[in-house]
This record gives sequence, C-alpha cells and structure tokens, in this order.
Amino acid sequence: MTCKELGGACDTAFNAETFVELQEMVKSHGAEMFLKQDAEHMLAIQKMISMMSNPEEMNQWMEQKKAEFEALPDA
Repeated sequence: MTCKELGGACDTAFNAETFVELQEMVKSHGAEMFLKQDAEHMLAIQKMISMMSNPEEMNQWMEQKKAEFEALPDA
C-alpha cells in the first residue's frame, strides 16, 4: 500500500507481511516526514491527529485500512 492509500501525502510504497508490520513502517515514515516538516505530510498528520480524537472514527478507519490490506494479493 502507498502512503496516500493510508491517508498520507506521497506515493511511497510499503510492503509488509502483516498489517501490524505495515503500521510500523507507516509510523516510521510519518515520523521522518514530521522531522523534515514536509508540508503535505504535516497536513496529513494533522488530519490523523484530528481523527484520533474520535476513537470510534479512528477504529472504523483502521478496520477499513486493515480490510483493504488483507484483500491485497500476496506479492
């Protein structure tokens, strides 16, 4: 999945065996972009922070992304 497919701002692709592994990769990428203060990623990070303030919305989003990940064909 790409950063954009996961709510981010770029086409960086992440290849993982599990959804948890994917989450860690995305978290690391987000932290790197935060340190660089990348403007587009900063907007995406703000949207994610806003979503996190509503646990139900965050859980629904996470379940949707997990389902999308699990529906992908194996590489």
